[in-house]
Amino acid sequence: GCDSSLNLTSQKATGAVDGIFRCLRDIARVRMHMKQFHSIHNPGSNTHQASASYKPLLKQVVEEICNPDRPDPVDIEHISSGLTDLLKTGFSMFMKVNRPHPGDHPLLIIFMVGGVSVSEVKMVKDLVAARKPGTQVIVLSSVLLTPHSAVELLFAPDRLQPDARI
Repeated sequence: GCDSSLNLTSQKATGAVDGIFRCLRDIARVRMHMKQFHSIHNPGSNTHQASASYKPLLKQVVEEICNPDRPDPVDIEHISSGLTDLLKTGFSMFMKVNRPHPGDHPLLIIFMVGGVSVSEVKMVKDLVAARKPGTQVIVLSSVLLTPHSAVELLFAPDRLQPDARI
């Protein structure tokens, strides 16, 4: 709400900071219904506060897909591509049949709505190469994010219809 620092008041700064934290709480609330990917923050323990860490959502999802232990993905849904996969998915509701796992396929396509940064694409490439060699990965996105555009999109007044110039 300020075009220059000369017009900045304590009230405007407080309003902007309140808006930022409101936005961050809204983002956290959207992910509360998820069972596995509900947080990107690991607070550590009471005795080891310094062990708190940050783990990006995209990294959590790719690690789950490439998990060699192959538990049934809780927050990831596999879209059946053929008759065999469709039958497995259907029968899994009635019988103990292993549903198809997203990591079973030699091609992994990830589409990030809202944007992806170059560092995130590299992280996905490195994770898949280390955990699931031989798997081809295609990362698609609605926009390639820069640090400036990521912050601008996150705090845009209308996040659902951002400025197309970003």
